[in-house]
Amino acid sequence: MTILANRDTRLLVQGMGRMGQFHAERSLEAGTKVVAGVHPGRGGGEALGLPLFETAHEAVDATGANASVIFVPPPGAADAILEAADAGIELVVCITEGIPVNDMARALRALRGKPTRLVGPNCPGVLTPAQCRIGIMPAQIARPGPVGVVSRSGTLTYEAVDQLSKLGIGQSTCLGIGGDPLIGTPFVEALELFEADPETEAVVMIGEIGGVAEEAAARFVAEQMSKPVAAFIAGQNAPAGKRMGHAGAIIAGGRGRASDKMAALEAAGVAVSPSPAAIGETLARHAGLG
Repeated sequence: MTILANRDTRLLVQGMGRMGQFHAERSLEAGTKVVAGVHPGRGGGEALGLPLFETAHEAVDATGANASVIFVPPPGAADAILEAADAGIELVVCITEGIPVNDMARALRALRGKPTRLVGPNCPGVLTPAQCRIGIMPAQIARPGPVGVVSRSGTLTYEAVDQLSKLGIGQSTCLGIGGDPLIGTPFVEALELFEADPETEAVVMIGEIGGVAEEAAARFVAEQMSKPVAAFIAGQNAPAGKRMGHAGAIIAGGRGRASDKMAALEAAGVAVSPSPAAIGETLARHAGLG
């Protein structure tokens, strides 16, 4: 999906500490144009041969960065998102887990009406195989091809990508949207991007218990998607009131059950995989690929 990340993406790393440097190096190895880092107190220095700046504004002015990945700790991550947006960055991918909900509510309000797209937080990022890696996804398991992957779960993103690749089915873009209650790019917006992308012929969608994002996605698929969609819903055996890993993965008030999500998706014509081990095979059969 070249509209999110491609060979022309110029990536800025916000939070060039140990974790930021590790994944910046992996992104460089994957062919990504990583152009700079931001690390307050170290501006004017270098890391991995990349210039370091005090602020995102300085980095954008000096390098023309148009995408950012955030490895800033939770207390400052929402401000880092807004700093990137104020600097004019088009795509902001926030990896940070544990950002306070009030901070994210404030950040999302501030982003309304701005051209910046936020992916995350608490997500594995964006990977366009053989072109661009933004975040923490293992690029070595992916291969270029026609299937878009969008998921609330990082681990299941990797599982789906690996299954598809082993079946000889490549991916257009792999997108981890995050499992928090408040995120920048929900399923419907991701599906809109895949529907508009000429390089995507089919979509794998991985949801989980909690919230109603999957039901909204099912309505979008039924009403506006022309491309085949396969899905898996995690947490099918979770008891009500039990949080399963992600902050947003909790069944509450009779809403968010896996059975309701699966029924809505099936009614919309989505092929729902019975287990995480069959995601790739389900997509292959439904889309006639492989």
